[in-house]
Amino acid sequence: MDPTANEATNRLDRRAVVGTLLAERGELLVVSGLGSATYDCAAAGDDARNFYLWGAMGGSVMIALGLALAQPDRPVAAITGDGDMLMGIGSLATVGVQAPANLSIVVLDNERYGETGMQHSATAHGVDLMEIARGCHIGDVRTVDTMDGVAALAADIQRMGGTMFANVRVSRAEAERVLPPRDGTLLRDRFRAAVLEPAH
Repeated sequence: MDPTANEATNRLDRRAVVGTLLAERGELLVVSGLGSATYDCAAAGDDARNFYLWGAMGGSVMIALGLALAQPDRPVAAITGDGDMLMGIGSLATVGVQAPANLSIVVLDNERYGETGMQHSATAHGVDLMEIARGCHIGDVRTVDTMDGVAALAADIQRMGGTMFANVRVSRAEAERVLPPRDGTLLRDRFRAAVLEPAH
């Protein structure tokens, strides 16, 4: 298959997507995948409720799952890229079995590995992450390709109506890197404090 055959011209701006998702986040806890997803979350405003992954490729969904199970009364989102999701694809099976009502998985799919030179990922060759999520019995699986869809996704994340998987079709354009703190101890400690503080 020609890897450029399904390249779209109307993909969303990833910074606008993440900015919308986090604009009115309430008590939302976020685990961001390494690379661009972390830069996008930081660009929306560094927040102690963001747990940024500077490494651990493929680990974002499992970390978010553990967090969702430990904090069932708060919405939790894994915001990550297609490369990270592909690396941790088996995590969707565990998510489907556990089925926490408060977990949302948001994949910013640009069909590229942005951290290593913009090589095509498997989604550029027709691998369908949504079909995999459905096969893992995740109940709410959706494609998001409009900003109205992003706004609806943001609201549904807050409602905590069941496990959700959203594949957001984003542009391949690379935005300026916005780097959050890189001190692992600092990130761990401030995130823990944010999780344990009383709800507002």
